[in-house]
Amino acid sequence: MNEQSALLTQIIDGKSIAREQREKLASQIAQLEYTPTLAVVLVGEDPASQIYVRNKIRLCESVGMGSVHHKLDAHVNQLDIERLIVELNEDETIDGILVQLPLPSSLDETRIINLIDADKDVDGLTRVNAGRLVSNELGLRPCTPVGCILLAKSALGDDLSGLHVVVVGRSILVGKPVAALFLNEDCTVTIAHSRTKDLKSVCQSADILVAAVGRAELINGDFLKPGAVVIDVGINRANTSAEKNSKPKILGDVDFDSCQGRASYITPVPGGVGPMTIASLLTNTVAAATLRRQRANTAISRS
Repeated sequence: MNEQSALLTQIIDGKSIAREQREKLASQIAQLEYTPTLAVVLVGEDPASQIYVRNKIRLCESVGMGSVHHKLDAHVNQLDIERLIVELNEDETIDGILVQLPLPSSLDETRIINLIDADKDVDGLTRVNAGRLVSNELGLRPCTPVGCILLAKSALGDDLSGLHVVVVGRSILVGKPVAALFLNEDCTVTIAHSRTKDLKSVCQSADILVAAVGRAELINGDFLKPGAVVIDVGINRANTSAEKNSKPKILGDVDFDSCQGRASYITPVPGGVGPMTIASLLTNTVAAATLRRQRANTAISRS
């Protein structure tokens, strides 16, 4: 990458890439002798969570997958939701289990997530799958970080080895797992965060910059090395209009406009990482269905 090529910033179209991924998945599912099925658990009435769940169920059906929706009252107690997770773990018709986050503060979110059978953990958030990721062993990977990898490869090709990746953000949902995924791609990875000294100079060393810190437009064009690839994971709702009752605008962690002409590739918000997250969830569910059956067949053959 050089400064001249960075003058023509190209948009990484997550919607288009996710659509292609779903089309391939639909063809794969059509060849299976079973229907991969996802169980989604939604607790409470959070409007954003309800929209996410509806989209996930709709896209499951669009590729030929089955889906089961468990909607629980916001005041559900810990024991009842744990019983549901155990039932879903034991249900042979369910291949993937997704608990929509965030959960109400009255619930122990960590305990509930780690109660999910790791082989059905299509969000890739259990400690077992986190360990498999760090060890680069076979397992289910977190969906948003996988989407970041796929978007980077769509711009640069499948071989990312040797590139310097700077991840701004250290959450267990995105920052840490995406860093591990890039390490597994033989990249050199730096994790930066809110207490990083001279964040700008750290970011300026990146061939690939992943912004996942949750602060609207924290990263601007001055933070970029000319020609860097920018993956913006941020979803921030901000009122940018003084008009009463105006709808909040969705902003990324990156100031998109100021990066034009400096980044070689950049993801938009919305329409970048978001669609890839759901596409990766569907892929994980099919992978979980396949792996579970392979392991069951192996166990039978050994008995």
